[in-house]
Amino acid sequence: MSDRIEKTIALNASIDRVWRALTDHEEFGTWFRVKLDGPFVPGQISRGHITYPGYEHVAWEAKVVSMDKPRLFSFTWHPYAVDPDVDYSKEKPTLVEFHLRPEGAGTHLSVIESGFDAIPTHRRAEAFRMNDGGWAEQVRNIKTHVET
Repeated sequence: MSDRIEKTIALNASIDRVWRALTDHEEFGTWFRVKLDGPFVPGQISRGHITYPGYEHVAWEAKVVSMDKPRLFSFTWHPYAVDPDVDYSKEKPTLVEFHLRPEGAGTHLSVIESGFDAIPTHRRAEAFRMNDGGWAEQVRNIKTHVET
């Protein structure tokens, strides 16, 4: 197992369009399947609830690290923090980075989540596996969102 997950995708959309889909909390919520309480603000915690079927009971929380338009959007969070009876706040969060760069008339998007080595051993493999599959689905979701 690796300490990081990396997914890349070529999007047939301008870098400004992809940036908006990533950083506008309502657009992000549409393709990511989360209902956020308010806009993303660097240095602040973003909260909401997952809307993905089967996970509606899960609160979503991430601390926005960077919004460097139009090349980097990043946040930290607790990966696969789905058990309402567990206090994940004592764990070190992982870092999620969305790197954008122009590619022809479109955009090359890389999604990197790193820091899994710091996740407690008893849940590390499952968190990695679930987020690896989750990011594969999310890059398809954003592609559909920005290309339609």
